[in-house]
Amino acid sequence: MPKEMQIGVLTGGGDAPGLNPAIKGLVYRSSELGHKVIGLFDGWRSLLNPLPEALPLDRKTVRRWDRDGGTNLGSSRTNPFRQLTEAGEPQDRSEEVLENIKKLQLDAIVVCGGEDTLGVGARLALNGIPIVGIPKTIDKDLAGTDYTLGFDTALRNVSEVIERSRTPAGSHGWVMDGSRLWK
Repeated sequence: MPKEMQIGVLTGGGDAPGLNPAIKGLVYRSSELGHKVIGLFDGWRSLLNPLPEALPLDRKTVRRWDRDGGTNLGSSRTNPFRQLTEAGEPQDRSEEVLENIKKLQLDAIVVCGGEDTLGVGARLALNGIPIVGIPKTIDKDLAGTDYTLGFDTALRNVSEVIERSRTPAGSHGWVMDGSRLWK
């Protein structure tokens, strides 16, 4: 039997549908395999000093997370390789992240995010940190994948709004070009 792992999970960047169900799925499958999952709040910010509290995630905690939009772990656009100082100068704080991964005794990190968030994960993987990336963007602008969390829902919602707008537009004689509405 493989050793029990402690897995961190974080969500970074903009919000997108499907994040909470993905985390729930990770927690359920991990518990079946005898692994622990630790929720890291606010993306990569969670692994910078001072080290905030992490949330142990179990089936009871995430049981209803698939009913919530967004991410219950919070998100940020923090990039530890490009943290701005008070003077506005970029600073590499990735060593803090590596130290805090050790302090939390994380064996791996599941990263849900877009280009920047996954880019940080890729750079940390080069430093020996096991990373699993879950692509997430409503823009579908990530190279190397045909599927991202968020895109299908965004496309469906936009299509529905456009479809529902046709009837009132026709009834009232409106002309719509996407940026303006004329009567």
